[in-house]
Amino acid sequence: MCLILLACDIHPEFRLVLAANRDEFYHRPAAPLSFWQDAPQVLAGRDLKAGGTWLGMSRTGKISAITNYRDPASILNDAPTRGALVTDYLAGDETAPSYLSRVQSKGDQYNGFNLLAGTSQDLYYYSNREGTFRRVAPGIHGLSNHLLDTPWPKIQKGTKALEEILGRTGELDVEAVFDMLLDRTSAAEKDLPSTGVSMEMEKMLSPLFIVSEGYGTRCSSVVLMERSGRCTFYERTFEALNQKPVDRGTVKIVIENL
Repeated sequence: MCLILLACDIHPEFRLVLAANRDEFYHRPAAPLSFWQDAPQVLAGRDLKAGGTWLGMSRTGKISAITNYRDPASILNDAPTRGALVTDYLAGDETAPSYLSRVQSKGDQYNGFNLLAGTSQDLYYYSNREGTFRRVAPGIHGLSNHLLDTPWPKIQKGTKALEEILGRTGELDVEAVFDMLLDRTSAAEKDLPSTGVSMEMEKMLSPLFIVSEGYGTRCSSVVLMERSGRCTFYERTFEALNQKPVDRGTVKIVIENL
């Protein structure tokens, strides 16, 4: 993932609302959201090149997601795949603190990442660029390619928009969340971060929904974890056609009695 927006324990119906965009090269193969045959408890999309995932949950209510930390000067060419960090947590029996303690001990083997792991009641965050893990406090949070709640323009815009949607009366409008994730507006040059790439690339990467030649937003996800124990996981996939993203449909999977 390259954008994750979270509303933790602030909504009367939902203990956790997660909205996310996965950005990747268009040619990198991926499978859509489903339960995995080789790990039946895991519900996630799948990177078919390295075998891991970017966002998923388990039948027991675990949830995990990862973003890359943008730091091109520190890339390790032989580093293990970061997507396996999500899969290993979802497929295993460890609690999030125990698992993240183990990940922390080997964090320097990986390229930069931000990892969320836990449940709707106890969600934790760890970055191998920050070095320690911590519980995510109640509230609205944003995560992109820097540390949690770094005030990049897309984070500020996304968290504000999610707060507005959640504040509306009546049933939560899932389509409004997906519409928010489609925002292709670039940030003003003066507001762009400096992460070691060109200013042109910073601008290209600055919208919530990225479109460029060869690289962009491949899927949008919305996860609604209710206080009643019901979870609904939506994933909408996009395919590049003549450098324009084409909506290939939405998968919706419900897990009861978490």
